[in-house]
Amino acid sequence: MLQTFNPFTGKLINNFPEQSDQEVTSIIESQDHAYKKWKITLLEERSQLIAQLGRALKEEQESLAQLITAEMGKPITESRAEIAKCSWLCEYYAKNGAEMLDNKTVKTEARSSYISFEPLGIIFAIMPWNFPFWQALRFAVPTILAGNVVLLKHAPNVSGTSLRIEEIFRKAGFPEHIFRSVFIQADRSEIIIKHKSIRGVTITGSGKAGSAVASLAGKYLKKCVLELGGSDPLIVFEDAELTNCCQAATDSRMINAGQVCIAAKRFIVHESLFQAFVKEQKKAIEKLILGDPKLPETQIGPMARPDLAEHLQKQIDDSLSMGAKIICGGTPSKANPAIFRPTLMIDIQRNMPVYKEETFGPLAVVIPFKTEEEAIHLANDTTYGLGASVWTNDNDRARRLVKAIDAGAVFVNSITKSDPRLPFGGTKNSGFGRELSFYGITEFTNIKTNWIQA
Repeated sequence: MLQTFNPFTGKLINNFPEQSDQEVTSIIESQDHAYKKWKITLLEERSQLIAQLGRALKEEQESLAQLITAEMGKPITESRAEIAKCSWLCEYYAKNGAEMLDNKTVKTEARSSYISFEPLGIIFAIMPWNFPFWQALRFAVPTILAGNVVLLKHAPNVSGTSLRIEEIFRKAGFPEHIFRSVFIQADRSEIIIKHKSIRGVTITGSGKAGSAVASLAGKYLKKCVLELGGSDPLIVFEDAELTNCCQAATDSRMINAGQVCIAAKRFIVHESLFQAFVKEQKKAIEKLILGDPKLPETQIGPMARPDLAEHLQKQIDDSLSMGAKIICGGTPSKANPAIFRPTLMIDIQRNMPVYKEETFGPLAVVIPFKTEEEAIHLANDTTYGLGASVWTNDNDRARRLVKAIDAGAVFVNSITKSDPRLPFGGTKNSGFGRELSFYGITEFTNIKTNWIQA
């Protein structure tokens, strides 16, 4: 039995019976039948349905946002913004997807030679709870527009969201079985991945989960995309505008109670600004309003599950025992243990958990540096490579840093974020493959060479 709980109240929301192998297989077979019709549906018609999906999301914005907040504790203003972003995603692909998928002519000695992008079949998605609509739709929308169909195994604690996504596709007018949800535990994913009709698999999650899925994808020769964790640096040089930079750092780290893979987690600050930066961060963090995520003034709601807060506390405690220092925060709220007080730490060493591990919660660490070379070393001194943010008014330095940092995205004088117009994904232990933009819509296609001789 899969269950959803309100992380703020601790109350049970709903029960979702786990489906049997036979039930899962029946869904896959229904999707395979639907795919045979969907792949030959005119691209113009598919684009129109994606546009209708965007409108349906707008119409249902408030109820969908309330569901996000109830199931995983995101402040309601952030939940509304998440649905609005999903609607923008649909508008973007409805407008631009057909051109992206158009044949690309290549001049050769043939009478005609071109590259086409053809769908693969059913793509299995394993998605997380932290952005339960955005994470699922940023993969599903371009993948379905390309002519595939999608089977979603969502995180158990957002099972209600999973059903609502399926419902919203139907409301938008999509044929039955183009988007379906399954309700199984993660350790049963192999029964899906090995099925002959499953042609690809994508996961957004932890490195451990990604490794397990990639192993199965390799075993059964299925295309896969991995979007895994991050320990993103935010590098502040001596010429940065301190006030704007500090506020951006707080926003990046503390949104969604810090439960964001691409959040700035390590603040790497030039020694000349270190004390001032820490002072400003402490001030900004202590102003954050903690409380009931249903209230519009709340900025920090509960963490999504109690075990997540416990794990973060252990990372902090172990680092304190190694010499780290807390500037503010450091423990769950006394009023509600599900709410973890936003935390700032200094005196960080590379062997500490808060340095070498991903910290998935409202915790930022500040690390000083002296030289540009040292800043680059610190930024790259991680197994992850998802994103990075650089703050400087020196354009030449910015260009050097953009090139030198090992990450899937580097933003200068802006926090790192996902955007439908730009590819999203990482390198190193942050995974491989891309979502969004042209690169995301073609990930799960057969990139076919077509040669017609004169």
